[in-house]
Amino acid sequence: MTLIAQPPAADAQQHGPKSARHLLVGYYAGLGVVMAVWGARMPAVQAAAQLSAGRLAVVLLAAAFGMVAALQVGGRLVHHYGAARLLVGPAVLLGLTLVALGWCRSLPALITAAWIFGIAHGLFDIATNASAVRCQDAYGRPIMSGFHAAYSVGGLVGAGLAVATARWPHEVLFAGVGAMAALVALASVPATRCVADLDKAAVAHTAAELGPASRPRPRVWLLGAMAGACLLGEGAAADWAAVHLHTLQASATVSAAAYAAYSAAMAAGRLAGDRLTARYGPAPLIRAGAALAAAGLGIGLAVGTVSAALVGWTLLGLGLSTVVPAAVTAAGPGGPRAVASVAAVGYLGMLAGPAVIGALASLSSLPAALFLPVFLAGAVAVASHRALRPAR
Repeated sequence: MTLIAQPPAADAQQHGPKSARHLLVGYYAGLGVVMAVWGARMPAVQAAAQLSAGRLAVVLLAAAFGMVAALQVGGRLVHHYGAARLLVGPAVLLGLTLVALGWCRSLPALITAAWIFGIAHGLFDIATNASAVRCQDAYGRPIMSGFHAAYSVGGLVGAGLAVATARWPHEVLFAGVGAMAALVALASVPATRCVADLDKAAVAHTAAELGPASRPRPRVWLLGAMAGACLLGEGAAADWAAVHLHTLQASATVSAAAYAAYSAAMAAGRLAGDRLTARYGPAPLIRAGAALAAAGLGIGLAVGTVSAALVGWTLLGLGLSTVVPAAVTAAGPGGPRAVASVAAVGYLGMLAGPAVIGALASLSSLPAALFLPVFLAGAVAVASHRALRPAR
């Protein structure tokens, strides 16, 4: 993969945190579009390659393995070379691999392409999150939630695009979105100099302030566990919310609206998250939000009506909306490796959660199994004070 050359210092001085913020918002939104298009048209990919559910799971596992491994490698690369060098290359690779995934018709080809897709996703994820931490530091006030809101809004746009083009062959949609993502990423090369400018100050500051031996590893893993609990709830909403509504005799349209309500609430919460964080602080905000998420979904499951379930999934999205931005921000002083660790543990929660819920549902019932994200949201509320207290 070709890395972007470090720009001259004189040119970098012409760009500031504001330019970096605009660039990163675009990157987050673009990633949301790509991931939503890929996920929404998954049934078409499965049908085109004639895959069973088990073989499709292998394809998704290949993508997950590539992503989690790349997060750790990417953390080291960003630590040594800065995030600016790892923004454009993975973004281009992500777009081109989406194009390739549209044309794969065999299991080996899909596994290979999905693995590369996962690698590109992981490298791009750590580069954007590390850059966002540095941009927020330069601003001197909370802006992290806004970046993740851009991802959520991009996901809603991508899902809407997939619905609007539902009659198109999926390879046409993948080719269009993937090519556009790659071209826009290449066009953004000159703009990455503003991120490189942030890298120069942040790498020296992190190395001088913390150093490898002083990194707060137990706290990093606690932050990762919080992110994992949140993303398990997101995976549960994506894979099981509609099924849950269907078991309550909701129509197909109302069932599909459950995840849409969850996503819209999460986007709204993240849009307001920075202002709320600045006013109340991250720990009280996460404690209240996670408690709201646990109570909302828990009551919705206990009542067992369609309307209560819709409200429950909505409150889950709203309550958990600022957990991941807060966890990434709290890991930021530990450098890119700490951010990568939090992201890796978080994504493991998203990947493993739906399968665990499915296994629990087979042993009891789906509503009973869905109390797992309720319990974990409650655990996030309890752990928030310890995990998000200011570093000493």
